[in-house]
Amino acid sequence: MADSPDDATLMDDRPLRPALLLGWRQRCPACGEGAMMARYLEVGDQCPQCGEALHHHRADDGPAYLTILIVGKLVMAVYMTVFLAFQPPPVVMIALCSALAIGMSLFLLPRLKGALVAFQWSRRMHGFDNGGPTR
Repeated sequence: MADSPDDATLMDDRPLRPALLLGWRQRCPACGEGAMMARYLEVGDQCPQCGEALHHHRADDGPAYLTILIVGKLVMAVYMTVFLAFQPPPVVMIALCSALAIGMSLFLLPRLKGALVAFQWSRRMHGFDNGGPTR
């Protein structure tokens, strides 16, 4: 919640939805061009294109918790659907659900981390309020 009209104006210059979409694509939320990630799960210190400082982020365990929540719910739904429809042997269910959980986790984790960092950038959290391009 904004405390004053100035705070609301500051939030409006960094719209949330475009920032989240750029973060999901692992792109800099300021320019949309540079890569946010230096490695698989390591956020770069700054954007290679526009120079926006990204080292302020505090993603910590948030992306892992979100990944566990999403993957757990979806894999359990698949498990119940497949088991009730086909009743395959337990080893097939273990193989199917394990592969699905690992694949989904590897796909979602960096994207959710990018979205969380972009959320923090958009809301000017944890040092993202100082300087840098605000596009």
